[in-house]
Amino acid sequence: MSNASVKSRAERSLEEPGVLAVATMYAQAYVEGAKRVGEPDAVETLSSFLDDVLAVNPEYREMLFGDSLNRSRKLALIRAVIASAASEFFTNFLQVLARHGRLSVLPEICEVAIRLQERSNGRQRVKVRSAVPLSDATRTQVCEALKSQFGFEAILQESVDASLLGGIVLQVGDTVYDSSLRSRLKTLQGRLVERAFNEIQIGRDRFSHPDGD
Repeated sequence: MSNASVKSRAERSLEEPGVLAVATMYAQAYVEGAKRVGEPDAVETLSSFLDDVLAVNPEYREMLFGDSLNRSRKLALIRAVIASAASEFFTNFLQVLARHGRLSVLPEICEVAIRLQERSNGRQRVKVRSAVPLSDATRTQVCEALKSQFGFEAILQESVDASLLGGIVLQVGDTVYDSSLRSRLKTLQGRLVERAFNEIQIGRDRFSHPDGD
């Protein structure tokens, strides 16, 4: 499996609340622990382990992530292969994951750790859906608007959705900001339906209570 595939799968997995909660718990512990022991490059080390070690050694990745080895043998494998080449902190972290049966969540943990690092540096990912690909001018305008509104440097994750017809949809965290033409048409349609319903109701009231009663 390629690095891009692993990363894409991790991002999709994090859309599940249960996976996100587990990955966030371990990622926070990893990032905070790295600060305490003075390992400023810990996130880069984790990412490099996935990209430069496991991605190019699928057999080793399968032994760590799969069910062919029990917990004791995975711990022994980590000590034999990783301990001599990595820091004590990183080795201990992998051993903790092995003891709790969480090694397979390592790609998701890495993804969350990267996001935590981005936020600590004043950056945040924002999902952007648009009817057509964003122009450079629009991209700059969106980033400046987000900076002004939220105070962070936006990392745009762009996708095209022709069904939007026009405009864009932004997702910042769990909040969605929809300025698409499709959304506006739905809003207009809802208002027209509500207006028609009110007019029908007024007519019924007049019929039920004619003048002079």
